[in-house]
Amino acid sequence: MRRILKYISIFTSFLLLEGCNDFLELEPFDRVSAEQLFASSGGIKTVLANIYNLCPIEDFNYVAAGQGQYSGFNRRLGGGDGATDGGWSLATATEEMLIDPGGNISPDMDAYQYWDYAGIRQVNKFLETITSLNETRSITEDTYNHLKGDAHFIRAYMYFQLARRYGGVPIIEAVQNLSDEESTLFVPRSTEKQTWDFVMSECDRAIANLPEIVKSDEGAFRATKWAALALKSRAALYAASIAKYWDKAPLTGEAVIDKLVGGMTIEDANNYYLLCINASKNIIDNSGKQLYKPEPANKAEAADNYQNIFETPSLADVEVIFAKHYIDGVGSSGQHGHNTDYWFYPMQSRIQTTYRAGRISVTLDIVDVYEDYTDDGTGRSAPVATRSDGVENYVELDPKVFNPNLPFRLYDAPYDIFANKDARLDASVILPGSIFRGKVMVMQGGMVLSDGTPIVYADHTATGLDGKTYYSYGAESAGDYSAFAYIGGFSANYSSTGFALRKFLQDRKNMSTPALHGSTQPWIDFRLAEIYLNYAEACIESNQGDPILASEYLNAIRRRAAHTDQIPPTIENIIKERRVELAFEGHRYWDLKRRREYHTAFNVTKRKSLLPILDLRQNPPKYLFLRAVNYYDHVANGRTFIERNYYLAIPGVASNRLIQNPGY
Repeated sequence: MRRILKYISIFTSFLLLEGCNDFLELEPFDRVSAEQLFASSGGIKTVLANIYNLCPIEDFNYVAAGQGQYSGFNRRLGGGDGATDGGWSLATATEEMLIDPGGNISPDMDAYQYWDYAGIRQVNKFLETITSLNETRSITEDTYNHLKGDAHFIRAYMYFQLARRYGGVPIIEAVQNLSDEESTLFVPRSTEKQTWDFVMSECDRAIANLPEIVKSDEGAFRATKWAALALKSRAALYAASIAKYWDKAPLTGEAVIDKLVGGMTIEDANNYYLLCINASKNIIDNSGKQLYKPEPANKAEAADNYQNIFETPSLADVEVIFAKHYIDGVGSSGQHGHNTDYWFYPMQSRIQTTYRAGRISVTLDIVDVYEDYTDDGTGRSAPVATRSDGVENYVELDPKVFNPNLPFRLYDAPYDIFANKDARLDASVILPGSIFRGKVMVMQGGMVLSDGTPIVYADHTATGLDGKTYYSYGAESAGDYSAFAYIGGFSANYSSTGFALRKFLQDRKNMSTPALHGSTQPWIDFRLAEIYLNYAEACIESNQGDPILASEYLNAIRRRAAHTDQIPPTIENIIKERRVELAFEGHRYWDLKRRREYHTAFNVTKRKSLLPILDLRQNPPKYLFLRAVNYYDHVANGRTFIERNYYLAIPGVASNRLIQNPGY
C-alpha cells in the first residue's frame, strides 16, 4: 500500500491563520505562552475564532476553485481586494441556478477541492495544547471539556468534507514532526467506511463534551451539543446513501479494490441510517428547537415567515441550530462580511453599477418543482401552465423565433401564472412581476407584434392596438428591467432564465455597508427543517424508526408553508420536499452525489428558462409564457456529469504516494 507524507505546517504555531489579512493575528508561542493566552476569556475567544475559521462551512464566502481571488473555504486561499469574491453559489452546479453569462460552472467540474491537512494539524495542535494545560491545571476541567468539544466538532466537520469529496482519506489524530519515523509520517488512506466511522466517532466526542447552551460570555456563536448532533445526522445520512447507492455508478481500479471508495454493504447503510435517525430524534425531542412560526394563517403569512428565516435569522432562532455570523460591514481591520447582496441583487435593485450584477439566474427546473394549493393529498409538483392544450414543451431559440399561434394561455400580468404556487417560491425566488425592495420586477423576454411577428432576446419598440408604446424587455431604460437583455454578451447583468434569487437577500432592510463584503446576514448551517427531512429519509430508506413520525415531520414542514393536506412519506415526496424547503442552501449538489443521481440528472442536460412575452395582438396586451432551453446551456450543448466525479482527484499523488481515485 502506498503511503502519504503529510506536509508539516509552515506556521510556527497553530495560532497563525492562512490568509487572515491582519485579522486576529497573534504572537506565536515563542513570545506568548499557551498558559498566558488561555488565562483570559478574551485570549480563549481569540484562539477559538481562529480555530472556527478553519471549519469548512460552505457558506456565503465559499467559492469553488478558480472562481475568484478568495477561492476555497472562508476566503483563506486568496488576497487582494476580493473583487471576484462572491457572485457564485454551489447551487449553480445543479438544476437550481446558473451563472450568467454562462460562466464556467458545470456539474462535472473538479472545482470543489478541499484538502486542508494543514488545518487539521492546527486542530490537532490545539487539542495537544489544551490537554497539556489541563494536565497542569492551567485551565479548569469545564473549560478543557468545552474546548475539546469545539475541536472535535471542527475536526469532524473537516473529515466529513474530505470523506464526501474523496471517500477514504488518511486519518491523522496527532501532530506530526519532521523528526518522526517515516512509518509515522507516511499515513495511508483509510477505507471509505473507516473514514465515515471516524467522522461518527468525532461527532460523538463533540456531543459528549459540548454544552446544550453556550453562554454569551463563552462565545455565543460556538457549536453546541445540538450542532454536533446535527452534523452527525447530516453525515450519517450521507454515509448511508453512499453505502446503499454507490454501485449505481460503479467504478473500477485499485482504490475500488482496496475499498478506499465504495465497498460498503446494505448492512453498513442501515447502520448509518439508524445513526441518522437516533441523532435526529435526539435533537427533535430534547433540544427545544421547533419550526419557526409553524401555523401560518394563509399563504402570504407563510411566505413572509419563511423569508424572515434567511433575511433575519435572529428572528428564527427557535429553528436555527448552528449559524455562521459575520462582523458588521467594512471596518479598519479588514472586510469581514459577505457579498451576497452586492452580486445577487437583480439589475433594477443593484448596489454596484459595474458589470456582474444580477447574474445568478434561478431555473424553471426548480420553479416547476413547487406545489400549488390544490392540496389533494398527493404532494405532486405543479409545473406552471403555459398552454391550454397541456403540452408543456420547450423551444431552443436559435434562431430566436417561435410560433406565437400555438395554444398559449394568456395572462393579464406576469405574476398571475404563479399566483397559486407554494409560498416558499415567493419567499425564495424573484418572479416576473413580484415586488423586491419596493419595485415591481420586470422580466420580459420579448413580444409578439400586432401583425404576429415574434421578437425574442432583442431590444425593440412597438405600438400596440391601443396606441401605446411598448418595449420588448418591458421598459425603455436598461436599468428598469432585470432579465434577458444582452443575452450572449459578457456584460449581461440580467437574469437569463426569467427568475432571480430572493432567498438570503436583504429585501426589507438596507445593508449596513453597501459595498463589497458589506452583507452581514448569518449563514444558517443547520436548522430543524433539515433534521426533520433527514429523519424521514433515513426512516423510509431503511424501514427503521417510526414512519408515523416521518409523516408528521414531512407534513409539519408543508403545513408551515400553508398546506392543509397530509401526504404520504414516500421517498419521492421526501426528496421533492428537500428540493423545495432546502433550495439554494447547498444541499442539492450533495444530495445528487450521495444518492448517485447526478449522472442521470445531468446527461447532456440543458436547464430551462421561462420567457414572459407581451402579446400586442390583444387589446389591452396580455402575456403568454414561452418555455425555452436556457441560452447558455444551449450554447454549451448541455451539461454532463462524469461518473468519476462522484469522487474528486486526490491532490499531489505524484509526490505523496497516495492511491488515486478511479478515472484520474
